[in-house]
Amino acid sequence: MDLTVALVIGLSCLLLLSLWRQNSGRGKLPPGPTPLPIIGNFLQIDVKDIRQSLTNLSKVYGPVFTLYLGTQPTVVLHGYEAVKEALIDHGEEFSARGRFPVVEKVNKGFGISLSNGSRWKEIRRFTLMTLRNLGMGKRNIEDRVQEEAQCLVEELRKTNGSPCDPTYILGCAPCNVICSIIFQKRFDYNDQEFLNLMEKLNETMKILSSPWIQVCNNFPALIDYCPGSHNRVIKNMAYVQSYLMEKIKEHQKSLDATNPRDFIDYYLIKGKQENHSQPSEFTLENLSITVNDLFGAGTETTSTTLRYALLLLLKHPHVTAKVQEEIDRVVGRHRSPCMQDRSSMPYTDAMVHEVQRYIDLIPTNLPHAVTSDIKFRNYLIPKGTTVLTSLSSILKDSKEFSDPETFDPAHFLDEKGNFKKSDYFMPFSTGKRMCAGEGLARMELFLFLTTILQNFKLKSLIHPKDIDITPVYSGFASLPPTYQLCFIPV
Repeated sequence: MDLTVALVIGLSCLLLLSLWRQNSGRGKLPPGPTPLPIIGNFLQIDVKDIRQSLTNLSKVYGPVFTLYLGTQPTVVLHGYEAVKEALIDHGEEFSARGRFPVVEKVNKGFGISLSNGSRWKEIRRFTLMTLRNLGMGKRNIEDRVQEEAQCLVEELRKTNGSPCDPTYILGCAPCNVICSIIFQKRFDYNDQEFLNLMEKLNETMKILSSPWIQVCNNFPALIDYCPGSHNRVIKNMAYVQSYLMEKIKEHQKSLDATNPRDFIDYYLIKGKQENHSQPSEFTLENLSITVNDLFGAGTETTSTTLRYALLLLLKHPHVTAKVQEEIDRVVGRHRSPCMQDRSSMPYTDAMVHEVQRYIDLIPTNLPHAVTSDIKFRNYLIPKGTTVLTSLSSILKDSKEFSDPETFDPAHFLDEKGNFKKSDYFMPFSTGKRMCAGEGLARMELFLFLTTILQNFKLKSLIHPKDIDITPVYSGFASLPPTYQLCFIPV
């Protein structure tokens, strides 16, 4: 009996402490639903469709509101004005990275995606400079992408017009581009080592977007004490990191400081130049995780977008026909498409933008955090508070896009059919934490898609009206359903 009483008293104290912690700061934070002890507002969030949950809550509490996903407050920014005000107008204060516990188990605060403070600034500055040195945004990177696009076409020809699932073929192309930048190597599409890497990356993206991972990220204790698919993510990321570490060791043996070949060489040279009397960020552990970040971000996001693009083009054959007519007219059949063509291909450019807008690949962005106490719209957000920015609310804004739930390239065209830019086009986020590889990704999407459509007609196995384009997951990322199609040579 005494033990029972003690347990009840202890549990009651925990609940009261939780309530006190949650309510003590609510007078300063933006409004939001009343949280329950320990679990906060978690029951008010649909982990299968977080973006819709945030939209519903914004209708009640406005564009800036507070959720407790567990015991800690999270400030949600919903809509273009709120996100722009935070990430651009107050870019420095909102530039920290919020927690992503499942991935942090492997990254441990290193790399470029989840690091913070001076480490993040130093590694990001180095990464952007090195990518420019390696030709990012210049002709030699475009040449690599064009060459890979031709390899992709040859691989698609081998299907002989038979039904195929394009997942791995479309993953290999962007993966080879990033491999050539990181460690100056491309793989044959049937290389088993390469296919193993692709499988790990693809599986990891699926699991990270599943409801269970949304639960784990908000209740991190589950990661250490519960079985589940999060362990598979950790295992896969460790596998890729181990593979990349082997490449780093090979580079150490063959390094010529006067002739850097790739990203790893530039990093190793930088590490040797550092003043070793002071702590350096340019360690091998930081290199392996930075390269892992580039490898994952540079492969899976682009391949998922390509996969979704082909599904949308199957669903909307009239769009495909207009794009192919423009390709025939501007590029023809006897040379490869190039980035210079884009300005003469407004409909194709609009189609690529519309794919990215419509699929809403990373609905709630990677989490941000504030670097200091900040007064924002008459609220006080304490230093370290996690901030979620709803990219969905911007990409699907009905004031900017006339029919946001419909796939229509006209969203990016003016009355004369010219390409029309939009400040609301934020699939890569914005501000100081925006995607470092945006230029490469946009180049790949344009060149891979135009090269495929230059060489093949896309044939669906079912009638377009029966094609389901609903994402199978919409957690961390929005992933398309699996499907098959035929690539018919033209």
